[in-house]
Amino acid sequence: MSVKPDRQADRPAAMRRRRGGGFFRLIIALFLLMVVAVGGTALYAYQQLQPVEGEQAAKNVTIPSGSSVREIGRLLEEAGLIRNADLFSNYVKYKGVGPALKAGEYQFTTGQTIDALLQNMTEGKTIVSAKRFTIPEGWNIEQIADHLDKEGIVTKADFLKEVDQGAFPEYPFVAQIPASKERKHRLEGYLFPETYEVKKDATAHEVVSRMLAQFQKEWQPQWTNELKQQKLTLDQAVNLASIIEREVTVDKERPIVAGVYYNRIRDKWPLQADATVQFVLGKQRDRLTYEDLKVNSPYNTYTNPGLPPGPIANPGRASLEAVVKPAKHDYFFYVTKKDGTSEHYFSRTLEEHNANNAKSRGN
Repeated sequence: MSVKPDRQADRPAAMRRRRGGGFFRLIIALFLLMVVAVGGTALYAYQQLQPVEGEQAAKNVTIPSGSSVREIGRLLEEAGLIRNADLFSNYVKYKGVGPALKAGEYQFTTGQTIDALLQNMTEGKTIVSAKRFTIPEGWNIEQIADHLDKEGIVTKADFLKEVDQGAFPEYPFVAQIPASKERKHRLEGYLFPETYEVKKDATAHEVVSRMLAQFQKEWQPQWTNELKQQKLTLDQAVNLASIIEREVTVDKERPIVAGVYYNRIRDKWPLQADATVQFVLGKQRDRLTYEDLKVNSPYNTYTNPGLPPGPIANPGRASLEAVVKPAKHDYFFYVTKKDGTSEHYFSRTLEEHNANNAKSRGN
């Protein structure tokens, strides 16, 4: 039987080594080529993700609601804030922050890193194209309307129309306000005194709604239950709080004055609050005359028993809380000390009150 010669075995070992070495060199060359290609791509991507060079300049960019990450990248590239929209999209996907990017108008600066741009958009640091205004405690709606008109926020006419006729179903307390022809302004007492920011083109409805929202935020839910012990409705509490707001300057005295009015209401005495007469007169007077106290108006608590038809101002938190948690005492009278402290003398009887009046005049 003949044996077929082994040609592989007949080849010299050196030749076999050369052929094997060429294969490994090819593998190494391909590997190096791949490393260079990957490295080049990575270098290109790294360079494209670097901040745009050049003089720093502010750039306003508006991101429409519902924009995709690719669309945001395009807007940023067109504004000269990034180098490559496609790589921006891939980077955002890698970071996993795409769903957190918020719409709005932003002000960026050329030279910002992509991470800085993303942080602004995820935190919603939009341009605040807003107007700010402050409503002091104790202002009435007419004063608020005049102020907003003067500041160019909304016109007085539009504001008063919303106050008296606007629909605000999102605030349940509005529906509980009694309908009364004697009430001067429906929402008097509920426009919470605070510093507000509203967008520059805010409507009167939006401004009023913002203030009602603040009232709802400030009114503590447990206060409603506590009012039941005082046998007052929310509207009556706001009404009384508005009087206290206008009568008292020192916060620690607000619960005491609230207690005075509760005592008068309990014993069916007229409230005789000077602030209600001032409200009728339409302007603040340092001293009311006896003729002023006779002014014909349902808001005059010297000539009409009980609370007026509605609040006379917009009370702050301290006055609202004072009505919910009045001080317990036997006082029925108080008079300003007129000693520069803005505090009052309190008394139980008319005789004591007259003596305090004399002391006040002496001060």
